[in-house]
Amino acid sequence: MNDLSNGLTRWTQRLRCGEQPSEVELREHLLAVHRHHTGFTESCAERCRDASGRNSYEWLAETVDPSRHQKVLDMACGSGVLTALCHQRFGGQIELIGVDMSPDELCLARQRVSDEAVLLHCALAQEMGFIADASIDVVLCHWALTLMNPVEPVLNEVRRVLRPDGVFAAIVDGEMAAAPGYRELHELIYDWVQREYPGYGEIDMGDPRVRTTAALAALAAESFDNAQVHIEPAVVRLHGAPDALAREAAGFFYASFVLSPSAHAEMLSELAALFAAQGLEGPNHFSMPINRLSVRQRSQ
Repeated sequence: MNDLSNGLTRWTQRLRCGEQPSEVELREHLLAVHRHHTGFTESCAERCRDASGRNSYEWLAETVDPSRHQKVLDMACGSGVLTALCHQRFGGQIELIGVDMSPDELCLARQRVSDEAVLLHCALAQEMGFIADASIDVVLCHWALTLMNPVEPVLNEVRRVLRPDGVFAAIVDGEMAAAPGYRELHELIYDWVQREYPGYGEIDMGDPRVRTTAALAALAAESFDNAQVHIEPAVVRLHGAPDALAREAAGFFYASFVLSPSAHAEMLSELAALFAAQGLEGPNHFSMPINRLSVRQRSQ
């Protein structure tokens, strides 16, 4: 099933009524998606690669320098793909902590990383009081910052736990125009969702400032005193048959999971046709724009 009990959570019900959902209702909705579709983000994200062959997890992990960094936090670690990658790369050289609000995702994370020295906590990114002030060298966040609303308490917690010369790095959405065909794909998916939930898009998950480069840079500069803010764009691609690309691309969008089964099937058919049309000009592919945000705290 592609829906969440017929697509209905309190968050989607609010959308149908044209009302603004609460923070609690957003979290409930996200938990429902991850309970019914545990690990869904990794399938596409792991296989999408940039021009140098890296996926977004690998690009983000490059932030860690074990010669300078001893303690790393994977914030909103989900099913543990990035946590496992860091553990594999750096092993006993660093102390590694994962935090996520979904117990279902954390179960997968523990299966991936059985080493009990890697601590996994079920908690909100806004409430990480179990981590001491100024105790973390690097905070990593893979594609979750765009879902957090309000986002300021999250950034406040990151600033609190980072050491004076620490680094916060996150993968977030890039500018739509940077990846050929991405805007068309995005609009196709959202058009289908808006037929059932007219407010979807106008009311979306997370803080809209995280979704545009200029606004994200300004937000980061406001949230971190005396810090260097840098945003690097990239495009990752996945090649494949049209039907497979349609399933992978749709499966990366939270919006697709609120559709009824019949609407979801019709949407996939239209997506496959969109990818098939690429065959007239070159190989079928799904291109996705991403940004890597880096915030480097300066020592006082």
